[in-house]
Amino acid sequence: MPESVPAVEEEAAKLARNAVDCLPAGGLAERLRAARAERRALRVKLGIDPTAPDIHLGHAVVLRKLREFQEAGHTVVLIIGDYTARVGDPSGRSALRPMLSGEEIEANAATFQAQASRILDPDPERLEVRRNGEWLDMGTEGMLALLRTATVARLLEREDFSQRWGAGEAISMLELIYPLWQGYDSVAVRADVEIGGTDQKFNLLLGRDMQRAHGQAEQAILTMPILVGRDGHRKMSKSLGNHIGVTDPPREIYGKTMSIPDGAMEEYYRLLLDEEVPAELEPRDAKRALARGLVGLLYSPEQAGEAQAHFDRVFVEREAPEEMEELELELPQDGGAVHMPAVLERAFAVSRSEARRALAQGGVRLGEARLGASDQDLPRERLDGEVLRLGKRRFVRLRAR
Repeated sequence: MPESVPAVEEEAAKLARNAVDCLPAGGLAERLRAARAERRALRVKLGIDPTAPDIHLGHAVVLRKLREFQEAGHTVVLIIGDYTARVGDPSGRSALRPMLSGEEIEANAATFQAQASRILDPDPERLEVRRNGEWLDMGTEGMLALLRTATVARLLEREDFSQRWGAGEAISMLELIYPLWQGYDSVAVRADVEIGGTDQKFNLLLGRDMQRAHGQAEQAILTMPILVGRDGHRKMSKSLGNHIGVTDPPREIYGKTMSIPDGAMEEYYRLLLDEEVPAELEPRDAKRALARGLVGLLYSPEQAGEAQAHFDRVFVEREAPEEMEELELELPQDGGAVHMPAVLERAFAVSRSEARRALAQGGVRLGEARLGASDQDLPRERLDGEVLRLGKRRFVRLRAR
């Protein structure tokens, strides 16, 4: 018996939740009906250029959406853009990206695939990994055929291109070709659905144009929000230093998550955990639950629990961490005094005046003892093997040399 209309529409609405765009209207439900009529899974495409070696939680927003399609029984086609990475996506750029070497692209591709597999289901029936060099190294005849499928006017509709054109800035031919290559990826893998960030909307729609030009059914597109970084207002980016890496250690992921502004929690919960902020929890406890959830997503619930316990020891209970840097000091052998402002300068890269101020304000501990303004010089035996703490979060263990 054919699938009922309400059931198809319900699944389409579920798969499209949290998306900014689901285009065209009714397009995802249409592709679902077609796939079910052919007794096959949807082919859901994501193309990523390996222009950097690591991915962060901003990438995880799209990967999580792909995982939802996998859990619904569909196949994700992950395209590693080893060919398009030679140019680099011009989206959001005011100039041509620098060219990468083949060795850099290969190293980044291997790293990205491994990191993406931390979120995606690696089952071969649910994940197909391709490289667009398989079809884009097409020779002159193929390239000319590709160029015939679009006009310069259509490409200049892209916001970043139109802005640069209006400002009299140069646009290279490689940048104009890039959206055609990305669109042709959809033709090569016969995509039913393509997913990307909101900055990819033009490229995703152009994929529909390319499929139509090649006699294929046009893909539906979903665009996902751009995740805000730990600063709470700029997009997550490694270059901005506001990112949380998917391969960061569990303790680091937990600690970085605890540093995000309260106002960003709703977005993190919704886009990364597909949950709402627990209304019954205070903001601090809600953030702790978020940090546990993210570590559990990327590692395991057990490691999430350990990361929380470590955070509590260091930042809540103010205990010293189990592992910390060690500082070797040439301590006098005759029991002479050690000048503590000099030790603090070496240990924490502060000036001696800052070190003396911290001592005077009670911001320095040696072991369990709080030092004061009178503790400028201490005997050798008090230092060797002890933990020196500056403020609440900076620790070093002292060793005699």
